[in-house]
Amino acid sequence: MVASTHWLASAAGMAVLEAGGNAFDAAVATGLTLQVVEPHLNGPGGEVPVIGHDAASGETFVLSGQGTAPRTATIEAFESAGITDLVPGNGLLPATVPAAFGTWMLLLSRYGTLPLREVAKFAIGYAGDGYPMLRSASATIEAMAPTFTEHWPTSAQIYLGGGVPAPGSRFVNSDLAATYGRLVAEAEAAGADRENQIEAARRAWYEGFIAEAIDSFVAGTPIMDVTGRANQGFLTGADLAGWRAEVERPVTFDYQGLTVCKTGTWGQGPVFLQQLALLDGFDLVAMGAGSADLVHTVTECGKLAFDREAWYGDPKTFDIPLAGLLDREYAAQRRRLVTGESSGSLVPGSPDGRTPALPGYALAGFGDMTAAIQGKQSDGGHTADAATGDPTLATTALGPGDTCHLDVADRFGNLVSATPSGGWLQSSPVVPGLGFCLGTRGQMFALTPGFASSLAPGRRPRTTLSPSLALRDGEPYLAFGTPGGDQQDQWTLGFFLNHVLFGMNLQEAIDAPAFHNDHFPSSFYPRGSQPRSLTIEDRHGEATIDELRRRGHQVNVSPAWSLGRISAVARDRGMLYAGANARGMQGYAAGR
Repeated sequence: MVASTHWLASAAGMAVLEAGGNAFDAAVATGLTLQVVEPHLNGPGGEVPVIGHDAASGETFVLSGQGTAPRTATIEAFESAGITDLVPGNGLLPATVPAAFGTWMLLLSRYGTLPLREVAKFAIGYAGDGYPMLRSASATIEAMAPTFTEHWPTSAQIYLGGGVPAPGSRFVNSDLAATYGRLVAEAEAAGADRENQIEAARRAWYEGFIAEAIDSFVAGTPIMDVTGRANQGFLTGADLAGWRAEVERPVTFDYQGLTVCKTGTWGQGPVFLQQLALLDGFDLVAMGAGSADLVHTVTECGKLAFDREAWYGDPKTFDIPLAGLLDREYAAQRRRLVTGESSGSLVPGSPDGRTPALPGYALAGFGDMTAAIQGKQSDGGHTADAATGDPTLATTALGPGDTCHLDVADRFGNLVSATPSGGWLQSSPVVPGLGFCLGTRGQMFALTPGFASSLAPGRRPRTTLSPSLALRDGEPYLAFGTPGGDQQDQWTLGFFLNHVLFGMNLQEAIDAPAFHNDHFPSSFYPRGSQPRSLTIEDRHGEATIDELRRRGHQVNVSPAWSLGRISAVARDRGMLYAGANARGMQGYAAGR
């Protein structure tokens, strides 16, 4: 089974399974194809956290597919550039090491079975021969056209060569096809051994022609960004050469007979587990699926669980109280803060008795409502005005780039979930000759020192990307996820509860009306908050929506079939299942 956010990517993954590859081979083929056909949602210059279960070893693993901050990217360096509040959301300043390719190569090398050519040929074919331009991608290019024309000519060359590509038109990215073609050629020049080929391709990316092109472009080309002036980036070839994807153990939490596996606190994944710990003390089944009681309870627990600004960051470089955050007694204490009314406060907890603190931008919008926060509050930053800077830079008006997702299950018992993102065409100019742009994940760093998420050389930013995998009795059962930034671990939570508590099958759980809140600080520039906000699909019904408003939620009613792009696969008693999102008419699940 293959489920992903684009039909061509799902088809590529399925072709690999049909040809004898395993789930990990198929995931790489699907992921590389997504980089081509959804360039406004992810790209080769982005990142991809992966969670998988390897049937041969019985190992459940995480691949840390998030690149680190450059060696010269310090808070002081930003201050010298006149930036003291927030890392800009576009341009070259927020670029971290491009992690996607190295992560896919690690997955292929360690867990896959096929050579690079067999999984890359679909992406090369679509980039070189063309694919149908998505309506959403066309709209993004149209919105960015003034920026491309006036400030980012390398992007204009790729995306505006014949004018704005119309929805459904055949679009070709010859430079990207050549890039991947050269990687395959350099791989095969290393000899017939599969492992040597994959390592040669990885070296070509991080130490060879791609690293050289990125180094030359960033060092020699100040780029206009949302600050309203041209800034030179920090990323160098040495940063790429010094980075490798790594295998980590998943963070887990047991809920309703399942062991749910997520990434570490360099992602937002543990927030999903914190929500489960809080919700475990409520009788959600008695409330009923989609009821006002359930939506309210899940929303209020989400406000408490999303205390990322106080506690989340790279555990390699900061002491994160992860065990305390997931402690059931701690959850019971936090659960007492949930009332029948919508909370307007930002209240980070005190895991292991630690005193929480927040960077200044996290407090903007809450005012006196933050009085419940224990401990100090830093005033070292604030939310910038999104209207400042050059008005032709459309990225702020567009909002942050979105994300992709894929899940694969195979006949061997392997299961994998991955959430590719970053390197969006609207966030950074195309690197000359390569056909793709760099990522901007560095905007999630704080420019206030002393926090887990504070900018530091070699540190991973706390990303929003959050693939999921669940085990039952130690065996792989369910892989799932969605694009959506800060909403990822809200939309997937609703799906998970629908499936696990209310007995919905995968497709029913995906199709059920969705909701989320934006109460807590956004991970994306300009890092704003919307206290008491609740966005809910109108399919919940007027009575439910009216009751939520009565409880104090600032309800934004979203059209039917508009929230989330979840996909999922499952293994259950010798059968395989999959579901994909009908929203947007783009996701696709396939299998046999």
